[in-house]
Amino acid sequence: MAQGCCGGNGNVMLLTCSGGSNVGQLANQAAIELTQEGFGKMFCLAGVGGQISGFVQSAKDAPLMIVIDGCQIGCAKAICEKAEVPLRRYLVLTDEGIAKNKDFNLDRSEIERVKKAVKDILNEKEIGAAVTGNAGTGCCCSSC
Repeated sequence: MAQGCCGGNGNVMLLTCSGGSNVGQLANQAAIELTQEGFGKMFCLAGVGGQISGFVQSAKDAPLMIVIDGCQIGCAKAICEKAEVPLRRYLVLTDEGIAKNKDFNLDRSEIERVKKAVKDILNEKEIGAAVTGNAGTGCCCSSC
C-alpha cells in the first residue's frame, strides 16, 4: 500500500513550474519522479494559483515545502507570493547551470541533476523532522 502524503517523506510538498520550456518540464518531471520514489508529494500549483482555498491552506500548512522554478521569471514563486504561501525552500533550475531552451527531449542526466539539487536543499535533520511530523502541524493535502 502506498503511503499517503501525511506520512513518511510525503510531508515534503513539491510545488513546481511546468512551463513551456525544457527547464519547466525538467522541474515537473523531477517532481513526478521524486513523488514516485517516495521523497515527497507533488502538489497542484495551479490550485494555489487559482486561489482555491483548500489548496492555498494546504500549501500554507505544509510542514516542509520546496518550490521549483525552471527559470528566473519565477512563475511558481510569484504564485506562492500572491497566495501568501511562505516560500520555505526555493530552487531555480537555470541557477543550477541548466540552459533554458525549447527542446522537450529531456536528458536523463539533467532530470537526475534536478532531483539531486532538490534533495540537497534539505538537510537530513529537516527531512527527519518532516518524516516524524515534527516540522509543522499541517498535512500537505486536504485529500488524505
